[in-house]
Amino acid sequence: MVRHYDVIAFGTGSSMNIVSALLERGGARRRRPRIAVIENSMVGGICLTRGCIPSKMLLEVARNVRRVLEAGKFGIRVSYQGVDFPAVMERVWRRIYEESKMIESSLKRHPLIDLYQTTGTFVGDYTVDVGGREIVGDTILLGLGSRPAIPKVPGVEDVDYYTSDNFFRDLRELPRRTVVVGGGFVGLELGFFLAMMGSQVTILQRRDRILPEEEPEISELLRQELSKYMDIRTNHEVVEFRRKGERKVVVAENKLTGDNVEFEADAILIAAGRASNSDITRPEKTGVKVDEGGWVVVDEYLRTTKEGIWAFGDATGRLMFKHKANYESMIVYRNAFLGEEVKADYRAVPHAVFTEPEVASVGLKEEEAAREHDILVGFATYGDTAKGEAMMAEHYFVKVILDRETLRILGAHIIGPEASILIQEVVNLMYADGTARAIYRGMHIHPALSEVVERAFYHLHEPGEWRAHLHAHHH
Repeated sequence: MVRHYDVIAFGTGSSMNIVSALLERGGARRRRPRIAVIENSMVGGICLTRGCIPSKMLLEVARNVRRVLEAGKFGIRVSYQGVDFPAVMERVWRRIYEESKMIESSLKRHPLIDLYQTTGTFVGDYTVDVGGREIVGDTILLGLGSRPAIPKVPGVEDVDYYTSDNFFRDLRELPRRTVVVGGGFVGLELGFFLAMMGSQVTILQRRDRILPEEEPEISELLRQELSKYMDIRTNHEVVEFRRKGERKVVVAENKLTGDNVEFEADAILIAAGRASNSDITRPEKTGVKVDEGGWVVVDEYLRTTKEGIWAFGDATGRLMFKHKANYESMIVYRNAFLGEEVKADYRAVPHAVFTEPEVASVGLKEEEAAREHDILVGFATYGDTAKGEAMMAEHYFVKVILDRETLRILGAHIIGPEASILIQEVVNLMYADGTARAIYRGMHIHPALSEVVERAFYHLHEPGEWRAHLHAHHH
């Protein structure tokens, strides 16, 4: 017999924001709905179980190690005896596991929720197969998440490797040598963590720079900083994996010379982007359109091509950040259940990379902004402020991009301590009146690090001209 639900929610990440809102506040009809929740992995979603939260817990350890190792520059004498690596990994995993189990048991206990811990696959209109049973839903929420993309490289089947999916759960012994495939934020964050723990880390990045989506000068400064602790090879494309006794060998082609270079590793971490889960869930069987990458197609209200089916978060393949998924989940709640018509607004979606130094960005990059606007570029280094100098963080910087006539903020890019916090001031302005005027009217605490953001807005240059200041600080 087919079971009928008011709502079927895929995933236990940001979908749970909608489920909670429905159970607390209901929808426009005020009736509390019967809900099916489908989860084929640990309960709690990617962020909690294999993403932001465990990685930031590990990075906090790494950042403290780096500060200890660099304490000498402040005249502090320390002796460093290393890290209890298994204890660090176990502490983080236990915390994640316990939280996941708590969420799981509260879902199982709830009288209006049925939790299906299996893969949900569409078999027809609004009809999902859950482990051999069929369920039907009036409204369906596709919080499908995503998974690590595995490059189709010869030998990848013959070596065991880590991805962000199994890194936190399975890694308990510090690898002597680690090869990381990918120079995006996952590869850099986890690579930085392992390097600070004492592993010899090599990052293989096929593009010509790490963090290729950031401003080039930020990528370059981060490469210089992280190269103190690991070997970063850009323009290196992995062409083969193979076993060599207990060890593994990663073969990469140097795209500048055409030569193949071999790297021996005790552990391989693949961090080469994300792949869609729609090949497993098959949303097209219910009339939901997906693009050539398998990502679910939505309009600006987050409706799919099928009435009553909504998608958000990683499922759409755009801006895969937890804060963006949470934001979208509330848009879906308002549109699907309260009868509102709210468009998702992506003008200021920030993100951060939690290496040391941190990187944070929001809005347009300089080149993009210059194509569409007459711009000014604001620039200041941490060394321009008393606090930045006190922290011996002089060469890090803030860059802001403004429309010349209106002073509308088009983008901001920061590399340095607390970048993820400093960017928030700019994000809030972009969602308020959108201009820099409040910065000019307001006060910043002196001597606080936030003055570096203020100073960037006060030091406006013609596009390209600010680079002279960048080079002056780096030579």
